Amino acid sequence: MSKKYEKLAQDIVEKVGGSENVSTLTHCMTRLRFALNDTNKADQKALKSFDGVIDAVESGGQFQVVIGTHVEDVYKEVIKHLQPNASSSGEPTDVKKVSILGKLIDFVSGTFSPIVPAIAGAGMIKALLALLILFNWISKDSQTYYVVSLMSDAIFYFLPFLLAFSAANKLKCSPVLALVLAGVLLHPNLTQLRLDGSDVSVFGIPLTLVSYSSSVVPILLIVWSQSYIESLFKRIIPNAVKVIFVPMCTILVTGILALTVLGPLGSFFGTYLAMGFDFLAAHGSWLVIFLVATFWPILVMFGLHHNIVPLSIAQITTSGYENILGPGAMINCIGQGVAALVVGMRTKDKALKQISASSGITALMGITEPALYGVNLPKRYPLVAGMIGAASGGLFAGLMDVSRYATGASGIPAIPLYIGENIWNLYNILIALVITTVVTAVLTYLLSLKYEKDAPSQNNTVSNANEGSGVADEVITIKDSVIATPLKGQLIQLQDVQDAAFASEAMGKGIAIEPSEGKVIAPFDGMIVSLFPKKHAIGLLSDEGVEILIHVGLNTVKLNGKYFEAFVEEGQRITKGQTLLTFDLDKIRQEGYVTQTPVIVTNSYSYSDVIAETSPQNIDFNNTLLVVKA
Repeated sequence: MSKKYEKLAQDIVEKVGGSENVSTLTHCMTRLRFALNDTNKADQKALKSFDGVIDAVESGGQFQVVIGTHVEDVYKEVIKHLQPNASSSGEPTDVKKVSILGKLIDFVSGTFSPIVPAIAGAGMIKALLALLILFNWISKDSQTYYVVSLMSDAIFYFLPFLLAFSAANKLKCSPVLALVLAGVLLHPNLTQLRLDGSDVSVFGIPLTLVSYSSSVVPILLIVWSQSYIESLFKRIIPNAVKVIFVPMCTILVTGILALTVLGPLGSFFGTYLAMGFDFLAAHGSWLVIFLVATFWPILVMFGLHHNIVPLSIAQITTSGYENILGPGAMINCIGQGVAALVVGMRTKDKALKQISASSGITALMGITEPALYGVNLPKRYPLVAGMIGAASGGLFAGLMDVSRYATGASGIPAIPLYIGENIWNLYNILIALVITTVVTAVLTYLLSLKYEKDAPSQNNTVSNANEGSGVADEVITIKDSVIATPLKGQLIQLQDVQDAAFASEAMGKGIAIEPSEGKVIAPFDGMIVSLFPKKHAIGLLSDEGVEILIHVGLNTVKLNGKYFEAFVEEGQRITKGQTLLTFDLDKIRQEGYVTQTPVIVTNSYSYSDVIAETSPQNIDFNNTLLVVKA
């Protein structure tokens, strides 16, 4: 499945500065998260231009490439192009410094990111139990409840183990030794010593005995110290005995430091953190929910939303409920999803209708990036309407002190997370969602009356007038069309093209040609709608409404226009057989570029089918290439 993203992965690695510029790489549900040695080497503009990349942002010490819900497939391909433990040999003078706060945010968010799915899964089990109890299908006294409950609680009780493993991977120290240190904190004998209440010391150093189950801060401090201690022993212990004495010394020294200083210090900090949550819940929780619900899209755009997850998990483990992230994020998902769906109902653009419907439903399920980047942000008014709707629902939820009792997904699937002893908590979140839905839908509709009324339909008609000509737009009815061959050469079926974006038909249906002559002619009467500055690709619109992209070679954009010459310009009328481009075929091949030339019907969605010619294999100018069926 991930194989088709191989070329995209290679391009991403190249544009973030190459493998040697990548310190670490993780991914969340929608984006790749790079820690780069030099962020100045990353070409943010080029990354945004890739088909398959939604956006690229730099935030919190990370360089983030937004992919979408299939990010894991891209991630699997990207890591194949990274060198193990790649790092720069020396710090260049132009390296952009990352602040201490930025490094801290990167460490914490990078540690929590891999374990969020497991925490969400356990939270959804809690939600399932709440539903079963609500409908009297099981009781709290049953063995079923007891066993399933311990399944959901296990991840929280043993949270130090998961954090230890993830933090060690983030800091590039031994995950196994980190797990051992987490085991020290949760060892039953240490728990018994704490329950006995006796004074305990190690080598004469007194121990402050606290409970480390479900804790967050202590293990993070401990693994952070382990990374330095382990590195020190690796440098000073001879290679012949490293395999034995490095682990021994690391466990002993870090373990003692953990039990005497770091663990109690982390527990102390955690205690005051819990007090802070309690204070916030008592005096300002409504404001937090309101702000998160309103500005969540902004946090998502800058990649800051992921940094709130640790606070959310810390609150649920210390207080048993959570209202920092969950209610606001859920309300926002509904707002952005509803806005996208209304756009889909109002727009006349058939392609946008499809995008709006699919991304709107995805947002209702808890993932807003497709709707945000594909619909709401480009059109702006649905983004604003969704934020206002979410603000209305968030204000109500905040004033009603809505909380969730487990972490998990956002959107509609998260509703069971709000079931608790006080059933009004569930009712209030449902009311907040209704408020959000109604306000968003009404505002989006009203704004669409202004912003959609003049939008041209791309379903059955296409505008075809030169800008500024003073002539009324000609309305063209889409019908069956025959596309002639714009190049002389050999046919190649699209799925055999050496580029995933073209081969997968993500850009549209069509065919490819291996040219035998360096010339592109017009395959129909129409106009030039786009001419790429590098002259390697050209977009055409026929008088019958067919949109064609002709892309000479693969990755030939890197030639920066060398060996290409254009004889037309954007907006120009063309006639069938007219010369559009010429290129030096031999020199392009000598430079090592693949010269396969895709010819794509980019508005394939407007037609019932695009039939590609299969014979003869060798074709000449003006032969039939494609038949486009209305």
